Amino acid sequence: MTLSRRQFAAALALSAPALAHAQAEPFDWPQWRGPKRNGISEEKGFLVQWPKEGPRRLWIAKVGVGYSSVSVAGGRLYTMGNVSDVDHVMCLDTASGKLVWDYKYPCTAADPNGYPGPRCTPTVDGNLVFTVSRNGHLLCLSAANGALVWSKRLVDDFGGFIPQWGFSGSPLVEGELLILETGSNGRSVAALDKKTGRVVWANGIYAAGYASPVAFDLARDRAVAVFSAGGLTGRAVSNGRVLWHYNWRTSYDVNAATPVVFEDKIFISSGYGAGCALLQVSANAVRPVWSSKNMRNHFNACVLWQGHLYGFDENQLRCLDLITGGVKWSTPAYGKGSLMIADGRLLLYGERGRLGLAEASPAGFRELAAAQVLGGNSTWAPPVLSNGRIYCRSGTDLICLDVADK
Repeated sequence: MTLSRRQFAAALALSAPALAHAQAEPFDWPQWRGPKRNGISEEKGFLVQWPKEGPRRLWIAKVGVGYSSVSVAGGRLYTMGNVSDVDHVMCLDTASGKLVWDYKYPCTAADPNGYPGPRCTPTVDGNLVFTVSRNGHLLCLSAANGALVWSKRLVDDFGGFIPQWGFSGSPLVEGELLILETGSNGRSVAALDKKTGRVVWANGIYAAGYASPVAFDLARDRAVAVFSAGGLTGRAVSNGRVLWHYNWRTSYDVNAATPVVFEDKIFISSGYGAGCALLQVSANAVRPVWSSKNMRNHFNACVLWQGHLYGFDENQLRCLDLITGGVKWSTPAYGKGSLMIADGRLLLYGERGRLGLAEASPAGFRELAAAQVLGGNSTWAPPVLSNGRIYCRSGTDLICLDVADK
């Protein structure tokens, strides 16, 4: 049997040794919000005291316009950007910043609201990389060499509608399935065979939001929470059956912050004055525990640490008690920023390129270190700490900083 070039590339990607697995490092960050999609790293022993100018810069790379964060696996970094109406899915060497491969395809970068480029962060699973463009190009690429394994168009293949600010959610790998929003009326959430792109199930009527789906355990089964334009829906991973739906409407349909799951509770939050809610969920029901205006995540989600939520209430960094929803402290530092948590510390990145480290404590905001590491406005892609390096993005620049405690 003679294979076409595309079939050969797909076969090569699926049969080749998984480079990311072969060279896996202890604190890889292979997808949006990390290994567990909760914004928490298990990494310890990194530098917590920095010079005035910040941690030592290892390299800087031009990656095009966009708001894609980075995924790190096996000594390689994956991100997205757009240059002259061409999207680039890029793989860089984490040590040097040198380009390993670059998959390109035409995609309009222009945004009527002035925010051009891709929003999705690549999802790395073994030797496969999954991405979604702002216009709905769904790609499965070889992590080893960037070869196309399979692709879909959310508009053409599912009848999806592009949200006002473009598709933004990062696809979720759950077992053998790839789960994402399509924006289609009738097939708004889909699960595909991750190796072939075959549709396993697809259903739902709500327009795509901007959040990324999250999988979790529910009544001895696996479920997925999808925060669409119409609210939060729980589905069975295996067949897509809708378990429950909680209506949550926001101006401009911007439900963008990834849901935060804790045991049988899910925290959701939106900007534009919508506020937040803690929901109690079961296999067939959902009910609010509390709701308030105390946290309004515009797009970057909170991180839950030791019973407290840390996140950005619009342009205020804030700490909330998970059980009561009460505010423990609030500070205007960092503007409309983003964060992750490692070793009990907040790694903060402000919307104008200020990087900082603070204690993750409900007792109060205590900054340990801070530095201006990049310029520009709207630096909204979250920072990533992985294996002794911090990655930050601003405009077309991606930098790597050394925080390994040697």
